[in-house]
Amino acid sequence: MRLVSERIRYKRVVIKISGEAFQGKLPHGIDPDFCIRLAQDIKKLWNRKIEISLVLGGGNIFRGRIHSEHFEMDRAVADYMGMLATILNGLALQNALEKIGVPTRVLTAIQMPQVAEPYIRRRAIRHLEKGRVVIFVAGTGNPYFTTDTAASLRALEIGADAVFKATKVDGVYSADPLKNKKARLFKKLKYIEVLNKNLKIMDPTAITLCMDNKIPIIVFNLNKKDNLYKAVMGKNIGTIIC
Repeated sequence: MRLVSERIRYKRVVIKISGEAFQGKLPHGIDPDFCIRLAQDIKKLWNRKIEISLVLGGGNIFRGRIHSEHFEMDRAVADYMGMLATILNGLALQNALEKIGVPTRVLTAIQMPQVAEPYIRRRAIRHLEKGRVVIFVAGTGNPYFTTDTAASLRALEIGADAVFKATKVDGVYSADPLKNKKARLFKKLKYIEVLNKNLKIMDPTAITLCMDNKIPIIVFNLNKKDNLYKAVMGKNIGTIIC
């Protein structure tokens, strides 16, 4: 049963999930336990009638930039291979969501009609209005653009209220908290501060797109219990960039 809450802060959202998150506890590939847990977290939000879309990375299977740099692979070819990896993650998450009763559509920027719908902006919006979770895969469909940029672009196209960047740390820090114990957590930042301080939480193109169109970015730790639900419901966790 889908519930309505008076405390919903964000009606329509884009959630960016990295490919690395899909590894879970595995050295590579897709961890079924992670997909199940993520699907359950998404269902909690879906039950609140929040219009949910996701942009997925593919680094758990293939990371274009690394292969381009270290294996002398043409960058465009490597990026296209990375886009295909995001489609695998999208299908895995769709399966996990459908099994618990959440209607889902996978929309791909690279046409693959046998397995996913082609990305069409108006179709994506219509799916959201009908209460379906939309999974955007294959990035922007173009090489040299990250899935972070794809998340910002899709947020603009569908009129999302915010972009949620799921990470393995509690928010944006002054330095890598996994390497520097003195790193300071920022609770709130301006877009320009992220760019000027070169805080590598998202690529500059993604930040600039959100800055120019005044879409807030919320960075939070996906690995903590109920953090996804709390972040999208507007609880004071992580870092907000606005």
